[in-house]
Amino acid sequence: MKKTATTIATAAILSSAFATTAFADTYTVKKGDTLSHIASNHSISVSKLKSLNGLNSDLIFPNQKLTVSSSKEAAKPTQTKPATQSSSTTKTSTYTIVSGDTLGAIAQKHKISVANLKSWNKLKSDLIFPGQKLVVSKTTQTATTTAPSTGSKETSTPATTVAPPKTAGSSASVYTIKSGDTLGKIASQFNMSVNNLKALNNLSSDLIYAGKTLKVSGQANKTEPAKEKKAEAAAPSNGDKVVQAAKALVGTPYVWGGSTAKGFDCSGFIYYVYNKTGKNLSRTSSEGYYNRSYYVDKPQVGDLVFFENTYKKGISHVGIYLGNNEFVHAGNDRVEISNLNNSYYKKHFESFKRFY
Repeated sequence: MKKTATTIATAAILSSAFATTAFADTYTVKKGDTLSHIASNHSISVSKLKSLNGLNSDLIFPNQKLTVSSSKEAAKPTQTKPATQSSSTTKTSTYTIVSGDTLGAIAQKHKISVANLKSWNKLKSDLIFPGQKLVVSKTTQTATTTAPSTGSKETSTPATTVAPPKTAGSSASVYTIKSGDTLGKIASQFNMSVNNLKALNNLSSDLIYAGKTLKVSGQANKTEPAKEKKAEAAAPSNGDKVVQAAKALVGTPYVWGGSTAKGFDCSGFIYYVYNKTGKNLSRTSSEGYYNRSYYVDKPQVGDLVFFENTYKKGISHVGIYLGNNEFVHAGNDRVEISNLNNSYYKKHFESFKRFY
């Protein structure tokens, strides 16, 4: 009798069990990537990509992880039909600001956008203070309960497996570099990542020259999604004022740590000019400003020009773009106007960026 009861109980448990497995594919953002580029490579729309990652804008950051696809496999129960009830709770994580922090650096550290960081904390400006606590993540957990209901038996249906999208083959072609081109711009134009472009051409750095040729895969995009065009076209609203204020300071002596009209270093020059023309900036280094700005492939007057590995390793110098490949900056001796075709600046050029 005991043996019979045990057998019946085991059969009841097995007949009511079911399993659900979820898979999610992620992609790590590389320098030069755009949402449209990433969406195209993974055969999804930009709106779907933003929805999967809770993005409110088109801004993304290098090393940020994005969910690019998700699928579910479920095995249906054979004996009972579950009635499902769901409830959700939201958990948040916080971060305490330390001296030297910027919104850009905090957002990048926690792999979120500055827009989300400001939205979650109801910030109307980029001004933050040491000791201030910020919400840096919001995760929603869903609890599901099932209650079996009696009824007719159901035949178990095998889960559907979603095959990865096939990529159409494309032949390699050659692109001639133009003045103002960057690897990020070229890679985006041909639906490639910067790493793939560099690997295809055996490049060990991001340095390129007008007139040289690069191997590229696929054909150039003739049209871009409307949202991407709109984001790229959004030039600095006060670019002309920034340039005018910057040019007025040409000849001002270089002073290490200086941020007044008596003398500037490169980051102090940026701090002074932008604050004078209506941008509320905190005083930081060129690397700090690098962390609170986003990449642009088509620079406009008033945008930032960054350089690396000058007097130290990494981002180490910054100036303001004037157009026609010229920029104004606090040089070795004074504030001056220089050209990006200069061999030194061409060697150390890193990117064009724009403040959030």
